[in-house]
Amino acid sequence: MKVLMTGGGTGGHVNPAIAIANSIRENLPGSQIEFVGTSRGIENKLVPKEGYKLHHVEVQGFKRKLTPYNIKSAWLAFTSPMKAKKLLREFKPDIVVGTGGYVCWPLLKAASSMGIPTAVHESNAIPGVAVKMLARYVDRIYVNFEATAVALGDAYSHKTVRVGNPIKPEFSSLKYSEARRALGIDGKYKHLILSYGGSMGAEKVNDEMLEFMRSYTKDHPELLHIHATGAIEHEAAMLKAKEYGLDKYENIQIREYIYNMPELMAAADIVVSRAGAMTLSELAALNKCCVLIPSPHVADNHQYKNAKVLADANAAYVFCENELVGDKLTNTMAELLANPKKRADMSLNISKFALPDANRSIYFDLISLAGKK
Repeated sequence: MKVLMTGGGTGGHVNPAIAIANSIRENLPGSQIEFVGTSRGIENKLVPKEGYKLHHVEVQGFKRKLTPYNIKSAWLAFTSPMKAKKLLREFKPDIVVGTGGYVCWPLLKAASSMGIPTAVHESNAIPGVAVKMLARYVDRIYVNFEATAVALGDAYSHKTVRVGNPIKPEFSSLKYSEARRALGIDGKYKHLILSYGGSMGAEKVNDEMLEFMRSYTKDHPELLHIHATGAIEHEAAMLKAKEYGLDKYENIQIREYIYNMPELMAAADIVVSRAGAMTLSELAALNKCCVLIPSPHVADNHQYKNAKVLADANAAYVFCENELVGDKLTNTMAELLANPKKRADMSLNISKFALPDANRSIYFDLISLAGKK
């Protein structure tokens, strides 16, 4: 089977696409799978690393007011489907699958007009602009939340299927003890804290974690703390870390991006992160005690809405950025580290949100769609 995957801009769009592609490759080893993204997104790092070819089609989003940027956006929105058609004619896919981000628009729109089966996956409770625009054209809409189907409306109920979020199999199969041994930390560190603010980075998350390292981690050599700054914020975070003297401590590791996320998350005792839907699915699959800091910069505040569901079930601590004053986060982290029962209770509660069959459900439905046309 020949498959074109499209989705980009952030890890939240790219990682589910990779998970779907890997599932197809594992079940149909002879499949030819290639990706389409923009030249600017994180897909340029993640996709080649997984062994897939990446094509580029340029498209970008719109800002809220009329600017030269929006004029370019309009031009790309108009011309990109034509460029996408050229790629589709050359590759001749049996199906095209998108996982969000503006780059989905030209590929799926063009594929639909050419009679090629299409599917799009929306991981968040609130459907993004690209998914809303594509709903009328695609053959299938996969969703993680029931609220997504409601937001899309009855007109698309016949093509909307709730499957959960596709995640790498390692997020379901890796065990805590095995991951710790593989990382070489078993017997060396009592606890592992993993923290990150997304593939591009989040200044507030970086600031809070660097402060926690300065006020707590450096004084606890039994604790290993690994933090990813994200690409955009990396230089500023590293300057602050050096200013704090954190580069002198062996139990503190600061990286730009985490490439072995399933392994590190499986080995972690506490995870601190944003509250993107993919991240929540991964945390649930691995039963992780977590502290969530929803991004205030996303449409309809969907990260907070997703995270609040977990908080209400005692499955996570959730703090909005404006709530993080003084030592609030440090005190919460210290409390969790000192209370194994609390961590265990939160792990059990978040495990109830896991939908482990998403990859399998999507794979078989894609096979069915490809066979129907």
